[in-house]
Amino acid sequence: MVLAASRFHARGSRLAWALMLGGLMCAGGWSVSHAADTADHSAKPSTAAKPPAKKASAPVEAATEAEPVDLGQDIKKALRDKLIDRKKLTLVISDKPEPAPKTSSPSRSTTPAPASSRAKAEEVVMPEPAAAPAAVVRPPAVVGRPAPVAHGPVINPRDSREYIRAKAAAMTGHTAPAAAHDKADSGHGEVHWSYSGTTGPQAWSKLQPEFSTCAAGQRQSPINIDDTTTLQGPAEALQFNYQPSNGVVVNNGHTIQVNLQGNNTLTVRGSTYALLQFHFHTPSEEQVNYRNFAMVAHLVHRNAEGQLAVVAVLLEPGVANTLIDKVWTYMPLDVNDTVRTPAGLIDLSELLPKDQRYYQFMGSLTTPPCTEGVLWMVLKQPTQISQAQLRLFQQLYPNNARPVQPLNNRPVRSAQ
Repeated sequence: MVLAASRFHARGSRLAWALMLGGLMCAGGWSVSHAADTADHSAKPSTAAKPPAKKASAPVEAATEAEPVDLGQDIKKALRDKLIDRKKLTLVISDKPEPAPKTSSPSRSTTPAPASSRAKAEEVVMPEPAAAPAAVVRPPAVVGRPAPVAHGPVINPRDSREYIRAKAAAMTGHTAPAAAHDKADSGHGEVHWSYSGTTGPQAWSKLQPEFSTCAAGQRQSPINIDDTTTLQGPAEALQFNYQPSNGVVVNNGHTIQVNLQGNNTLTVRGSTYALLQFHFHTPSEEQVNYRNFAMVAHLVHRNAEGQLAVVAVLLEPGVANTLIDKVWTYMPLDVNDTVRTPAGLIDLSELLPKDQRYYQFMGSLTTPPCTEGVLWMVLKQPTQISQAQLRLFQQLYPNNARPVQPLNNRPVRSAQ
């Protein structure tokens, strides 16, 4: 009975060591079989150097020494017989060796744990006994490895750009422009710009490469005209040849514009320019002696060589103007809407003042792309419009004027 109990005690101790060593090897990525084989080779005595049999005074130890131990088989048998009913075991391994158990022989001691092992706790997941023929061992989490980063959905750069443009347009109170890839399909190549906010005059040059002249140009319009520095003297008279014509009134999102159909011309500097269209700004873009007027009408002409000449008619409150009444009558309310006027309704001579002396200088378009080389004539005498006419336009466009630009030593003629 004592011999059987001692054998069971020895076998149970070796089983515990096998479980501990097997857990450690599994934590390092080894299989259970490999750990069992390694433990077997390190614990089983060599048959080539077998010690001589001990005296009969220690029958328990002699029986234990003589019996070979297969640790791997012990672990497998324990799993098969369901002696281990836990799925998870936590093994604590310390650098300090366990004290040797007291036996009847002072020469017998227990082998301590390897000195290279660090004090740590590892969670070993044990497989189900009957889950699969091959035991599956899940390695523990590696300390220090970063957790996988959960990536969100990939954002389409096109959608991102459209969102930014739409948000900028909403901030400025304008509709978002068509995306660059849609321009070819829609036929609209205009880039969205405005008179305020992120797409205002200070940003025009950055909205499109063709708009770079708005910032880099040296002869930009409008300007402030200082009478004390102008070239005063005789100048040729402007020869207007305007007649009643058909027109199409357009609300282009920046102003009210009238495109003309008819033979309307201006002759100046030995060249004849055909009148293409006229439109309005409030307040006046041009300044005279640092003063803005309530409105201005720009009459845009072009000659056979493609050169542009613009006549600016300053408008100030007073009596109602006949031509303004006609245009306002057919004013479209929606952006990009057009209204045709009756035949012969538009006669620009009704807008011109009697005194047609002018200031003259070289400048540019006052809207993108700010093209330079434009001949400007600003009529000195303003034309009157009524407060009601002024208010009606300002309800649609309260401020659609570009700020004045540097003169950059340009000569300005003052016709006397």
